Amino acid sequence: MHQRMGEICGPGSRTAREPLLYQLSARENPSWRFNGDNAYYPPQAIWGFSGGSGPAVTPGPTIHARYGQPIMCRIRNELPAFSTGFGSPEICTHLHNMHTPSESDGFTGDFYSASKKGPTLFAPGAYNDHFWPNLYAGIDEFGGIGDPREALGSLFYHDHTEGVTAPNVLKGLAGRYNIFDDLDSGNEQTGLRLPSGPYDYPLTFGDRRFDVNGQLTFDQLNPEGVLGDRYLVNGKIAPVLRVARRKYRFRLLNSGPTRYYELYLQNKGANGIFTFTQISADGNLLPNPLTNQTRVRLAPAERADIVIDFARFPLGTELYVVDQIVQSTTRRPDKVQAPGTRLLKLVVDRNPPEPDTSMVPSVLRPLRDLPSAAELAALPVRSFNFERSGGMWAINARFFDVFTPAVQVARGSAEIWELTNLNDGWQHPVHVHFEEGRILSKTVNGAPVPIPPHERGRKDVFNVGERMTIRVLFRFRDFNGKYLMHCHNLTHEDHSMMLRWDIV
Repeated sequence: MHQRMGEICGPGSRTAREPLLYQLSARENPSWRFNGDNAYYPPQAIWGFSGGSGPAVTPGPTIHARYGQPIMCRIRNELPAFSTGFGSPEICTHLHNMHTPSESDGFTGDFYSASKKGPTLFAPGAYNDHFWPNLYAGIDEFGGIGDPREALGSLFYHDHTEGVTAPNVLKGLAGRYNIFDDLDSGNEQTGLRLPSGPYDYPLTFGDRRFDVNGQLTFDQLNPEGVLGDRYLVNGKIAPVLRVARRKYRFRLLNSGPTRYYELYLQNKGANGIFTFTQISADGNLLPNPLTNQTRVRLAPAERADIVIDFARFPLGTELYVVDQIVQSTTRRPDKVQAPGTRLLKLVVDRNPPEPDTSMVPSVLRPLRDLPSAAELAALPVRSFNFERSGGMWAINARFFDVFTPAVQVARGSAEIWELTNLNDGWQHPVHVHFEEGRILSKTVNGAPVPIPPHERGRKDVFNVGERMTIRVLFRFRDFNGKYLMHCHNLTHEDHSMMLRWDIV
């Protein structure tokens, strides 16, 4: 059974619509090419998703959804039961970070295959039906389909199987999910009129390591993880994207598992950096665009939407998206150093076939006012320390327990969660499922530090740096059940830096 489905779907319901029926199938593709022009990377097996009868791809199909139109997505597990190499052929799909009932959130113990079941499922099965209501958070407080200030835009889905999330995602089990409403309309003639259609383009970044035979490899037993020696953009090494002389919206995602990125738009000679406008963070439109930006930093699972106007470049211009972070270990980035590593080549090769009517207005999506100081002071505060323990990774000195909630919160309540990293040897991108949070303060060694402009909106990944504490306001609304908080350095997650929290 799916929570509140009868209230949300059908005649006279909150949406007055039946759910659209979608299907995704997790499959092995035996002949994926990471780079079609380089014989060093031979065709090889990956895992990915297919939306029909065709082969699996990675990233999987991009789903385009709308607020107020529910989706029921049947996710089939058609992976080979006896696979070779790393990864495990059970799946559990999390739609990061949709406001979704617990049973459809991709709880890590809900993994399944035709012959196996996770510890929090009743039985094995070849598929699982995920109910994605596509509601704003706050349906109980605001009525209808919730509070439109709570809208997300750029999400992604990925495997979340307990203990093997990093290898399963690295093997290809991830895809994108874009959701629109009347404001962020997906139409250049209505709403905010942001670049849309073919000019609204996902860019999914990840790193991989290959052996001497050009085969993808990973050590899933190492609690330190493995840094890749090659970079992927949309599943390919060193791809080329040809663009028209007009504005584009790029939806950037760091798909992990471990590496951080600091991205710049650079010219062919590597001696010039060009500006862009950032319009979102973690899938949430900012209240106002950040103009004349030259860089965007992404921890694992962080997203940022940026707008680049290629009209300022003559035909034939070659540009590169480069990463200027130097990272030698899986624990944290080391430094920023130019000119950086080229990840994606952009070639301005044509004029647009129609006038560019898109725009980036000065006001995007408003934020709900924060509670008053007195109201904040009256809220419960919970503290979580992300730490190394016994060669593994832990939260408050505890390893993950799939059965026992470390926290129980009342539905309809609000709390302040303190996310702390007392060490100076690593960083933790902490992800809280289900709800977006608002950062109230950041301190390093107990001293206040400014909240960067791109972190002043709603977020679901909080990069807790060395000796840092981040205080975050959360509201817990609309559904009951089990959810997760974990480090989205996926190796840390797989080695127990995760906890269960329940809404009751």
